[in-house]
Amino acid sequence: MHPHEHAAAGPPLLAVVAVLALAAGAVAYAAALRASRARSPWPVGRTLCWYAGLACAGAATAGPLADAARTGFTAHMAGHVLLGMLAPLLLVLAAPVTLLLRALPPARARRVVAVLRSPVARWGGHPVVAAVLDAGGLWVLYTTGLFHLVHASAPVALVVHAHVLLAGWLLTASLVGPDSHPHRASFRVRATVLVAFVAAHSVLAKWLYTHPPAGVAAADARAGAQLMYYAGDAVDVALMVLVAAGWYAASRPRDALAHGRARPGVA
Repeated sequence: MHPHEHAAAGPPLLAVVAVLALAAGAVAYAAALRASRARSPWPVGRTLCWYAGLACAGAATAGPLADAARTGFTAHMAGHVLLGMLAPLLLVLAAPVTLLLRALPPARARRVVAVLRSPVARWGGHPVVAAVLDAGGLWVLYTTGLFHLVHASAPVALVVHAHVLLAGWLLTASLVGPDSHPHRASFRVRATVLVAFVAAHSVLAKWLYTHPPAGVAAADARAGAQLMYYAGDAVDVALMVLVAAGWYAASRPRDALAHGRARPGVA
């Protein structure tokens, strides 16, 4: 018997809370779309990203994959990639903050902006802090007894899954995204943090390949670690491309102005 099979209370509660939270997210985004319809059209791609991100989070926390993750390490890792990496990327690309500000009355929108510019938001939205919360949380999860506790306690399962999603969102939003970020770090800082995070994530996957959590079969551990490594790399490459594209887009006006000034006869 797998050491997780005795835990029956956690997943049902997680699934119920996840379904309710994701349904609320779906309704809220739709309501914001409707409230902002009088303004310029909202890009369809962003809407698709939002609902695709919710679908990824839903697959990881409710349904067949979530059930399989209770007893299979490879299925668990598939859920990790969906919940902690792909879902945050898609949700950030949906620009929910921009949509919220468009949908709110000016006075409420100003209050939201004030919160986003607060010292707490500045601290929490810094790439270094976000990366420590994300990568550090994963190392704690997989190298301590927390991994087994997640499958034995409903409240712990709920907190850990919420942390994985929110930490992934926080890191992704600190690095890329169409939402305006009042405290976004420089390209050099973001690129350095991303490289460090990729290294930490990859090293953890290699560690799990040979040092899986107690009770996980060797073959299952190897398959799960490989999935974490290669699927995680795919999302990380997408992040790298987006970070580089953002830097290129931001530097082009300055480059064009510099070249214009360098040309004789150009004002």
